[in-house]
This record gives sequence, structure tokens and C-alpha cells, in this order.
Amino acid sequence: MAAWQIPYIRNFAPHLLSVLRIVAAGSFFTHGTMKLFGWPAPFEYPLNTLLYTAGILEVVGGLLLVVGLFARPIAFLLSGLMAFAYFIAHGSDGFFPVLNHGEAAMLYCFLFLYISAAGPGVWSLDALQGRGDGATQPA
Repeated sequence: MAAWQIPYIRNFAPHLLSVLRIVAAGSFFTHGTMKLFGWPAPFEYPLNTLLYTAGILEVVGGLLLVVGLFARPIAFLLSGLMAFAYFIAHGSDGFFPVLNHGEAAMLYCFLFLYISAAGPGVWSLDALQGRGDGATQPA
């Protein structure tokens, strides 16, 4: 073990994966509630079919990810949604996410892709029900 590593931190990896999923999904959920319900603030653009569909996926998918139910397929679906959102809404405004305001979409895309591969962690309904391998085991 390298001197800079915190001893036993690997033991918390499955729990921290759950915390990451819960916090990210909770934040993602509010993007949908803004679109559909104007909460916690009104959405600044008029809704069209694509935005309305995205709002539904953000609310439903965000809730499912918060509780960790069907986490892998939901995370994969939401990863695709965010890739689509990045290229449709941000990618045409330039290459760099910091300049085209696409950082959130890009980060959500890869975060959800990671969750779809790693699983939801130990604090999830999937892990509780024994569906898949909800917990990533420390190495």
C-alpha cells in the first residue's frame, strides 16, 4: 500500500458508491421537477416534446436511482439521455464543455454509465432484493 493511501478506505467503496448514486440521482431529479413542476425554480425555456420527455425520464429515473431500484438499466438509459442532451443542446455550441455549458450533461452521462457497470452499491433496493450484484466488493 502506498504511503498516501488512507488505510481501509477500500472497505467503504460499496457504501460510497451508494452515497454517490443517491446524491447524483437526487440532484438529477430536480432537473426534471424544474421542467415539469417549476420546482425548485421555474424552467427558463418553453417545453417541447423532447424537453417534456426528458423531464419525465429525469423525475422517474431520478427517483428509481435514489432508491436503487432497477439501477443498472435505469442508469444506462439516463446515461444515453444525457449523451443525447449534450450533443443536441450543447455540442453545437463548441467543443469544450466549460464553454458550451454542457458540463452537467457530460458528467451525468459518465456517472450514470459508471453506475450501470458498477451497480448501485449496498444501500439500494436492488441489493436488498438480491437482484444482480448491487454491491461492489472492495479489492
